[in-house]
Parts: sequence; structure tokens; C-alpha cells
Amino acid sequence: MRSGIVHLLLAGGALLAHGAPAQSAPAVSRAAKAVHNRLLTLDTHLDTPANFARNGWDFAARHDALKDFAQVDLPRMKAGGLDGGFFAIYTPQGPRTPEGNAAARDSALLRATAIREMAARLHDRVELAFTAADAARIAASGKTIVYQSMENAYPLEGDLGLLATFQKLGVRMVGAAHFLNNDFADSATDPKGAEWGGLSPLGRRLVQDANRLGLVLDASHSSDAVLDQMLALSATPIILSHSGCRAVYDHPRNVDDARLKALAAKGGVIQMNAYGNYLADIPANPERDAAMKALNARYGDRDALTPERTAAYIAEREALLARYPGSERTFDQFMAHMLHALKLVGPDHVGIGLDWDGGGGVAGMEDVSAVPRITEALLKAGYSEADLAKIWSGNVLRLLSAAEAAASPPAAAGAGG
Repeated sequence: MRSGIVHLLLAGGALLAHGAPAQSAPAVSRAAKAVHNRLLTLDTHLDTPANFARNGWDFAARHDALKDFAQVDLPRMKAGGLDGGFFAIYTPQGPRTPEGNAAARDSALLRATAIREMAARLHDRVELAFTAADAARIAASGKTIVYQSMENAYPLEGDLGLLATFQKLGVRMVGAAHFLNNDFADSATDPKGAEWGGLSPLGRRLVQDANRLGLVLDASHSSDAVLDQMLALSATPIILSHSGCRAVYDHPRNVDDARLKALAAKGGVIQMNAYGNYLADIPANPERDAAMKALNARYGDRDALTPERTAAYIAEREALLARYPGSERTFDQFMAHMLHALKLVGPDHVGIGLDWDGGGGVAGMEDVSAVPRITEALLKAGYSEADLAKIWSGNVLRLLSAAEAAASPPAAAGAGG
């Protein structure tokens, strides 16, 4: 999740789309839908828990991204045939001080609590998942699968022992860093550059503790050196929960071919994101950017807006962007990254992590209801239903199973339910 209206609008793909409503994605064939509905489908990076604390926002109700930015809710997950995924406990990087660390810890615990409260309130439609085996069982019951992940280990800076607490709460995947360096690792995007040359000493302990507790290590957002060192140090395969391919678009958040091959050689997986800034350039347009900057300044942080002001803002933004065609990234640009990864490392090492509600989405796939388009595109590209079963869930569940198997006995036995 990226907090703040300015960043969301200038970085994301779907959020720059020029007015096409989410439900306008091209229709998917009946045959592709049938295949999609037979698959167990998981997205490994859902920033939707950020919406759980919004006044009046209900995960069980259908929302519209053109009115409140939200891209994921239960009705649209059902419409898109998404069985579940990893709901992120995201904490933006703040001051690396005792006070900052305490605030980050509390924020993460509150978000974890919000996820559990949502699951308890909607217990007839949603179920928390703690093991790889839980996914198929929950899907068979007709409920939505809710795994938990931690994006940015910042909440643990004051006390790495808290990782065990979050494991007991249900976290099964942990990422070291986010946009900025922290006490664990270098970020791929910190303007100051590398601080640790990869993992810090505390970051190396994080790898050990995650292995011991049965957590999948996530190298998305971390620097190339962090990925290299995680691959060398971890007893279990590494995931990139929402990343792209540098060979398709040269951005530090994307991963080069040599590292993707190294990731695959160790059994790891890259989950393809749909965050526009990491997919492709858009043509520079100073007039458009100046108008957007003025609009952003007038409305301010989206998190502070009332629902009415949010809808008004989106309407003005859509009208503005309609005057500047070509300001969006497209579904084909997203698929270029996925098809490159599949050609390079094969369907055993590629999955889906679209970064919904954190800036993800592209024109033609603006919310979660449109994800069957991915299945159709992969079938057209010649991939089999067995391949798609791996891509949509089999690979991430294999990594989770490996993490469980390598965990020390107390962690392997603990369920957190």
C-alpha cells in the first residue's frame, strides 16, 4: 500500500486510466472462464486491509474504484473468481528511532487486528488460513482464503522477537524493506542509495528467524544485493510477492534475468505485479503533470478525505486525464512482464501478485473482477491448465509448504487460529 493521493495517482497504472470504469474490461470467453473457475486462485499481495479502518467501508459490500479507490472486496473477488490471497500488514517506513519503532509496531498490530476482526465478522464467508493445506479446504467450503503477510519489517526494528508474535497472529510471509532503507535491509528505491550493501546484521537474523518460524521470505522492494543474500542464506525458497522484469522495463523495483534464473534455481517464485510505474514509461506531459499537481494540492491526502470528497476528487481527476490520452499503462504491458518471466524461468517459478489497493491495476484490468483476463491471455499464449494451476496458487503454496517443513517443531505445530 502507498499512502497518499499524490503518489497513488502519479505512480499507479489503473489509477491513471482515463475514465474507463472497472467493469469495462473486455469480456472473457466462456471457455477461459470455465478454466479459471476450476483453478485455485491466490494473489500474493493485497493491500486491502488499509481500507478496513476507513469510516463506513465494508469489505462485504461492492465498491467502485472510481468512487472510493477500492479495488478489492468480497463481491468483486467472487466476480473475478479470486479465491483469496495474502492480505498485507503494510507499514510505511518512518523514523528509525525508539519512538518511530514503537509507532510502527502499534500500527502493524492494529492492522493485524483489523484483519482478524474482519474475518470474525464475516466468518460465514471468510476464513483465516495458516498452512498451505488450508487453502484447498477453505476454497472447497466456498469461503474466501485469507493469508497474512508483512510488507516492510519496520515494525520489528525495536524487537525482532515480535516476529514470533506476528507468526502466532497468522503472518506467513515477511518482506524486509519498502521504499526506503531500514535497520534490516537496503531498499531498491531509497534515493540515498545502499546503506548496508544488502542485508544488515539484523537482516541476516531476520532470515534465520523467518526460517525457524516457517515464514516465506519476500524480497520485493529490497535491493538486488538483498535478494542475492537471501538466496544464499535462506534454507527455503524466496518469493518476490509483487515484482516485475527489468528486461521488459528497466526500473530498480524490477529484477534482472540473471537474478530471476538464480531465484528459480533455488526453487523461488516471482509474482507479477500490475503497478504502473514498474511496467512501462508514459509519455512526459508537463501540462498534464502541472494540472495533476494542482488538483492534488487542492484535495490533499486521500486518507483524510470524506467519501463525498473522495468521489468528487476522482471525478475531477478523470475529467482531467480524459484530456490527456495515453496516461495509463495497459493490460498488454502487464502481460509483457508475465510472458517474459514465463519464457525465462517457466511456470514453476511465476505467479500473481497484482498489488491491488496499493497502486496496482492497469487499463483493462482496473479491479479484481477483471483477473480472468490473465487466465485467458495465458491460455492464448499456449500455457496449459496445469501450468495455470501452478501460476495461480500452486507455486506459492509449494513455497509455504517448504517453509512449514523447515520450521523448528514449535513453529510448525503452532497454528495461530
